[in-house]
Amino acid sequence: MSKLKYIRNVVTLQLNQQRCIGCEMCVNVCPHAVFQMEGKKARIVNHDGCMECGACARNCPTMAISVHAGVGCVTAIIKGVIRGTEPTCECAGKSSDQDQPDVHRARELW
Repeated sequence: MSKLKYIRNVVTLQLNQQRCIGCEMCVNVCPHAVFQMEGKKARIVNHDGCMECGACARNCPTMAISVHAGVGCVTAIIKGVIRGTEPTCECAGKSSDQDQPDVHRARELW
């Protein structure tokens, strides 16, 4: 599943490697193979593949991972389809149309 991509550069996932103890929980629970172990620390290798489910953050014993679970742009796309409107993604705090992610392309793929 690591080839799945959502809208680029909007995922809220962050990893504090200084807090990481190398327990591999994030690697084990992530459904999209976003994490990989490098040495004795986790590393994000597929940032845009994150669906912001929050499993990694909930299972990290040192709270080295943060993600705003459920606020992903996929939600905006789904709501747009249900409502029959254009999806709007505000999770990245973008303000101008040219800064917005390519939701039209994402909708075509969906």
